[in-house]
Amino acid sequence: MSKVMAVNAGSSSLKFKLFQMPEETVLTDGVVERIGMDDAIFTIRVNGKKISHVEPIKDHQQAVDMLLKALIDYKIVERMDEIDAVGHRVLHGGEKYADSAVVTPEVAQDILDMKDLGPLHMPANYIGYKAFANALPNVGHVTVYDTAFHLTMAPETFLYPIPLEYYEKYKARRYGFHGTSHKFVSERFAELVGKKKEDVNVITCHLGNGASLAAVKGGKCINTSMGFTPLAGIMMGGRSGDIDPSLIPYLMEKTGQSAKELINTLNKKSGMLGISGISSDARDVDAAFLKGDERAVLTRKMYAQRVASFIGSYYVQLGHVDGIVFTAGLGENDAAVRSEICALLTEALGVKLDEEFNKTIHGKEALISAHDSKIQVWVIPTNEELVIARDTVRLLHLK
Repeated sequence: MSKVMAVNAGSSSLKFKLFQMPEETVLTDGVVERIGMDDAIFTIRVNGKKISHVEPIKDHQQAVDMLLKALIDYKIVERMDEIDAVGHRVLHGGEKYADSAVVTPEVAQDILDMKDLGPLHMPANYIGYKAFANALPNVGHVTVYDTAFHLTMAPETFLYPIPLEYYEKYKARRYGFHGTSHKFVSERFAELVGKKKEDVNVITCHLGNGASLAAVKGGKCINTSMGFTPLAGIMMGGRSGDIDPSLIPYLMEKTGQSAKELINTLNKKSGMLGISGISSDARDVDAAFLKGDERAVLTRKMYAQRVASFIGSYYVQLGHVDGIVFTAGLGENDAAVRSEICALLTEALGVKLDEEFNKTIHGKEALISAHDSKIQVWVIPTNEELVIARDTVRLLHLK
């Protein structure tokens, strides 16, 4: 048996989950938020209850040290050497990492060297790794890449129709993200329908504040909606998704924004927030929708239409589809969004939900399609931390 810590370090946050493997039992989980501020929040789950307190946390190293001390103080572990390994979520592996990797000096340096591919996330990923490496220098560390699952896409899919030299020189291409989530739910779908992953085609819909879809054929990704960055694809909480590139210089001229400022607008002030004028949180938009707010109604229609369009195109590329899977915050918990998306697929693809049953499903595994639906529709909660823990055990040959 091994104890494996799965870590997701953001620029000002640190999410963690400690597993007992191979049983896959969660011993604790939690998050440190607002790192670098005097009112940082440390939250850890102890015996099923969340314990939180607010205090200054200057950096990720202090957050990690606090976490490890809390594991002892709350008797989650008796000694630090009970932790056998740490798995680290890393946004980007470029074309080099088609699988997770045991951390070596080269692997660690690559996180820094690839920061241009993910300038908001990669430095934080590296800082999180270094903090744990300093605190636990004698255990194995593994990097698990958001992009790795999507590297099975063919060139005709991942290349952009721009001068080929931009790809050859600068690696400008579609990469895709949320790979650990798409991998987990597509494999779980195969388990639930009693087939090998090689024998099913599935469209996975990771619908959270950030959102992406993937077409998975025989266990391998053949297309995904995000692109060179997580800004591409469907509209999201604050992100625009796909737009005409010529809009950028046009809006720069009209608004006086710089390119950097406009990209920030497209990342943080667009999507559901930009259309609704209410919030980037779908729950707030839903509340306004139920009151008949016109912009909220428009937001919901736009969102469903864009998701359905990607599903339709992936259906064509896959040839046949055994299942559509909804996961992440909206996908797992928003029955109305699932219903609105699937209603747009009924005439063309024969997708039908069991509408009354769908309304009862929040955050749990369930088959929500009607018995006469031509494609099964499932809700499968994602578990990216478990993918990190499994890959860590596999690559370090833990028992």
